[in-house]
Amino acid sequence: ISLLSWFRSSTLMVLCYILILYFLCYVFNAFLIIYRCIFAVLIIASKQINKSVALDDPILTDGDIVMEEDAERNFDPCTCRGCMWGKQTDGKVYIPYYVANHFSSREKAIITRGLESFSSFSWSRFRPSRSSDRDWLSIESQNSCHSYVCCLGGKQVVSLGQSGCLYHGTIQHELLHALGFNHEQTRSDRDNHIRVLLENVVSGMELNFRKIATPNQGTPCNYNSDMQYHRYAFSKNNRPTMVPIPNPNVSFGNAKEMSRNDNARLNMLHKCCKCP
Repeated sequence: ISLLSWFRSSTLMVLCYILILYFLCYVFNAFLIIYRCIFAVLIIASKQINKSVALDDPILTDGDIVMEEDAERNFDPCTCRGCMWGKQTDGKVYIPYYVANHFSSREKAIITRGLESFSSFSWSRFRPSRSSDRDWLSIESQNSCHSYVCCLGGKQVVSLGQSGCLYHGTIQHELLHALGFNHEQTRSDRDNHIRVLLENVVSGMELNFRKIATPNQGTPCNYNSDMQYHRYAFSKNNRPTMVPIPNPNVSFGNAKEMSRNDNARLNMLHKCCKCP
């Protein structure tokens, strides 16, 4: 009897061990399935994030100028020969635009004010785009303030990030890029007016201070241009990266809106003699 009891108890223990092992295997497999599902979701999510970053973070030069894939038209020395926004028979230059719906009503009003400001001092007229327009500006909020230079054809994004780009001077600045202007500190005669201190520039940001063979349209270097960066731009040590010469103490890069010189250049670019 004792042997039979022992056998029965041993068999029961073995069955219990088998059941426990089976349960543990089941739990392990369940966790493995859950892990694989989570891993697959993360992979898909990472691909979507990478895709979003690729769209929202274009390659920029000079801080806010978008570089095209061929990288050539952004560096046209004669302010975009052959890719200007067309002038109409009435002498005005009309630029169609669309403002994305993710901007609030207040933000759209700020953007509209910047667009409409050009009509008070130039022959440029920004108007809402139509379905028949082949070329237009799409004003969107991406991760920064940036723009292509000149008219590229088709949809052309001007990014005005909602977190820090919706200021009058910034809006005018990015629109001036789209109209054909580079930064003031990159003009061909820069070294006659600005001393660049590359030793104070963040490593990898030196490209922002390269010169372009710009025609300058017969106008002098303008320290108060809306296209001039401030003297500490891209500084790695809180020291100036640019200093005006011969007088290092003059006001420099502090514009809040387009200057009279900016206005004159815009009209000269479109071969208009005076403001309307």
